[in-house]
Amino acid sequence: MDWLGGIIQRACGATSQALHWHRGRPARNERGPRTAALKFSPVRILAPSGARSGRDAHGPSEELEWLRCRLREMKGVISAIVIVSLLSGSTMAQKKYERPAVKTPDTFRGADVVAPTDQTSIGDLKWFEVFKDQELQKLVRTAMVQNYDLRLAVARINAARANVGLARSNQFPQVDVGADLTTTRTSANSGSGAPGQAGRKRSFGEVFLSLLTFEVDLWGRRKQQTKAARAQLASTEEDRKTVATVVVSDVATNYFNLLELDLELEIAKDTLSAREESLRIIRARQQGGLATMLEVRQAEELVYQASQTIPDTERLTEQTENQINLLLGNNPGPITRGASLSEQKELPAVPAGLPSSLLERRPDIRSAEQLLISENALVSAAKKAYFPTISLTGAFGFQSDSLSNLFSGPSRAWSFIPQITQPIFTAGRLKSNVNFEKAQREYALAQYQQTIQTAFSDVSNALVQYRRVKEIRTQQELLVTSLRDASRLAHLRYEGGVDTLLNALVADTSLFNAELSLAQTKRNELLSLVQLYKALGGGWQQ
Repeated sequence: MDWLGGIIQRACGATSQALHWHRGRPARNERGPRTAALKFSPVRILAPSGARSGRDAHGPSEELEWLRCRLREMKGVISAIVIVSLLSGSTMAQKKYERPAVKTPDTFRGADVVAPTDQTSIGDLKWFEVFKDQELQKLVRTAMVQNYDLRLAVARINAARANVGLARSNQFPQVDVGADLTTTRTSANSGSGAPGQAGRKRSFGEVFLSLLTFEVDLWGRRKQQTKAARAQLASTEEDRKTVATVVVSDVATNYFNLLELDLELEIAKDTLSAREESLRIIRARQQGGLATMLEVRQAEELVYQASQTIPDTERLTEQTENQINLLLGNNPGPITRGASLSEQKELPAVPAGLPSSLLERRPDIRSAEQLLISENALVSAAKKAYFPTISLTGAFGFQSDSLSNLFSGPSRAWSFIPQITQPIFTAGRLKSNVNFEKAQREYALAQYQQTIQTAFSDVSNALVQYRRVKEIRTQQELLVTSLRDASRLAHLRYEGGVDTLLNALVADTSLFNAELSLAQTKRNELLSLVQLYKALGGGWQQ
């Protein structure tokens, strides 16, 4: 930009006469050490009385003629600066944003190869189309209104929206209107003032309409800053959708955990009842001389194992209920259940869909892309800081030392100050600012790409978990069926005197553990589909 500064300096040197005029008198042009400022500020102020001297004494017509001469002198200089700036602007134009190329897999690893990939993804379904339990739907609806994370996200959106308004306001002129009326009275005993004027009442008035300093956005720098603010707002809105996805997933996860704990508690109570009955029978046999005290102690051991499981399960149940209430924004308390874990309707087994559609569905990916768009716009705005800054300042109003003639013709006053400022030497500040914004853009690009790869990994892991847990649940059901029959036969053999009590107790313990494991496997199957739904970007749709 040195060649541009040289041209401007020569253009400024062509007009050695000062261009700042106040009440018809020229003054020296102002120029700072770091910028070349071409400032033309004719100010016209007509005094209320006829006591004017010099140029003012000739009247408004000669003031206007002097103004026209100054404008003609500056016409060539301003035109040269504008033309040079347009030429330099064409060489530094910012390229239009294009989405970075992303290598997407043809299919998700772990997806069912039999199902066609063009079917609707489960991530496209609304959350109430996935979770059919009426009580769970009530909990999710409450969380969508009262959850604190969602309320914080909405507050961040409102702040970002206000920031857009602040950035956009810089593209428009700011106009203020003001009035001033001061009334004073001097004391007759003060001894001051002209003779015969002691105690005279005087009024001073002023009414002005001011145009605050307004930067003409000729190069689009302010526009790019507004564009960046809008992209940040869009990113914040996508973040709210991400929070909604997490909230729906967390509520469903904790609800299914609660149902699984209910099933464990039911199994523990049923097992305890059965073992207490077995203990009663063994004690009766011991009193009849058909069983030993060792067998009684072994039966008591199983009773105590089942009984200590109950309070621990109840502890976990109450803590899970508190966690759900926290997600709902409620105080700790009980949670109403719907269908039990065994009665839950099978969640829709919809294919994962095309990997390319994940880029449009997951809100965290879209949020990362909006941040990249914002940084791209900020790079453009930083480059445009090399161009001249054109600003306008003006005011129009009336001034008088008497309220009676405040709005008369001679009391009229106005000012109009156009100013062009071109950076010449900034000690590398502008270049460093451009490099900083470029580094921020590279960071946003890497973050965007990382978010995409994380999303593909999340979907693949969820697909693998869902398929494998489903296989485990099938085998676990067969195991429970087999152990239940084995326990029944072992107790029959013991009661018939053809087998020891130890084998019956071992079979009973194995059945109890297998039933608890089956309950956890059923829960894990539901949770794996919840995680798949979340990984595919579902849950924020209303």
